[in-house]
Amino acid sequence: MEGRGRNDDVVDGRIHSVEVPIQIQNHFSVEIPDTAHQISHDSWFQAGFVLTSGINSAYVLGYSAAVMVPLGWIGGVVGLILASIVSFYANSLIAKLHEFGGKRHIRYRDLAGFIYGKKAYSLTWGLQYVNLFMINVGFVILAGSAFKAVYVLFRQDNAMKLPHFIVIAGFACGLFAIAVPHLSALRVWLGFSTVFSLIYIVVAFSLALKDGIEAPPRDYSIPGSKISRIFTTIGAAASLVFAFNTGMLPEIQATVRPPVVENMMKGLYFQFTVGGLPLFAVTFIGYWAYGSDTSAYLLNNVSGPVWVKTTANIAAILQTIISLHIFASPTYEYLDTKYGVKGSALAPRNLSFRILVRGGYIAVTTLVAAMLPFLGDFMSLTGAISTFPLTFILANHMYLVAKRNKLTSLQKKWHWLNVLFFSCLSLAAAVAAVRLIVMHSSTYNVFADV
Repeated sequence: MEGRGRNDDVVDGRIHSVEVPIQIQNHFSVEIPDTAHQISHDSWFQAGFVLTSGINSAYVLGYSAAVMVPLGWIGGVVGLILASIVSFYANSLIAKLHEFGGKRHIRYRDLAGFIYGKKAYSLTWGLQYVNLFMINVGFVILAGSAFKAVYVLFRQDNAMKLPHFIVIAGFACGLFAIAVPHLSALRVWLGFSTVFSLIYIVVAFSLALKDGIEAPPRDYSIPGSKISRIFTTIGAAASLVFAFNTGMLPEIQATVRPPVVENMMKGLYFQFTVGGLPLFAVTFIGYWAYGSDTSAYLLNNVSGPVWVKTTANIAAILQTIISLHIFASPTYEYLDTKYGVKGSALAPRNLSFRILVRGGYIAVTTLVAAMLPFLGDFMSLTGAISTFPLTFILANHMYLVAKRNKLTSLQKKWHWLNVLFFSCLSLAAAVAAVRLIVMHSSTYNVFADV
């Protein structure tokens, strides 16, 4: 089947407007919506690295505390393995719907709107925006914590507090957001991101292993009262799903060249096999070495040469800046497309737009991070109110609606079971996460130095 209509409008290597179906490898005409960012350009390998950069961000340095401490050995190990399997399954459902109905759905909200209608479009965009914004708040907190960790290695005067370092981290993130116009432009930065991840993961793993061998027996009991354990266990379940999911799979898939479904599946296989190994390794070794005393930022626990710990923290800062840009890209794409930012990234109008708009977005993100720097709570709340609905509830229900004429009765019941189960879990996890934030907010002042 031949493509029809006018030619694509290509400026500076990016497809800006395509109103007609185009020819792809499987001879199925697929319409591509308008976007100011580059799409259909990247290999599955680059998409796999984007996904892997997301799950092996500096957040991995907090999973020993956020997941293993409240769940213990059995619950933590089983939970992480199950979360990875369920997450792969849910993401594969979304990936397979990317060309549903003869149109490429390059945004999560586009897919939901195509299946359900305009109200679902707006609701999904709201959920996704909250999800990505809170993830980015966590990234700024992480970068600020790493800056502070470097500072206290050399000075003990306590003159600078965590909020000061969060502001510095936010400024660095803003500069990077202005310099890199879109997700596909990361390219070489994804290589640097992988190197940075390996540095802090290898350092954390090695020093924790050394500490664990030299330390006396650790306490692996789950802390807290019976009631508090229930809430922390539910909160940890939200952190589990947060660990493996981006909440922006269609946006990442949009960058992949055809055949987009097959290539995205390759990227997912890479993410959930080779890409997930560092996460498992550092999470388990951190808990093994320090037990229930594991810090929310693992590099605060480890002991070793100052230069090694400094290098690891700097690597965590730099990787976090890159990761934040990945998770902020759907917001940037929306704003760039809405206001017609096209042509050269260095054009005065485009550059000034990025400085003003992206700088403003990062400034608000930094303000929230400095006011409420409770990293573990943000992971739990993000998982509860947005990751669960986007990745598990919506994925199963959208697939159920889209494929209803092709599914057996048993398959339909399976998807409904997933929808109901994750809806209940999402509600319970949200209550648990809000409880933790309220408790911590009553303990610490705004702009606390935690």
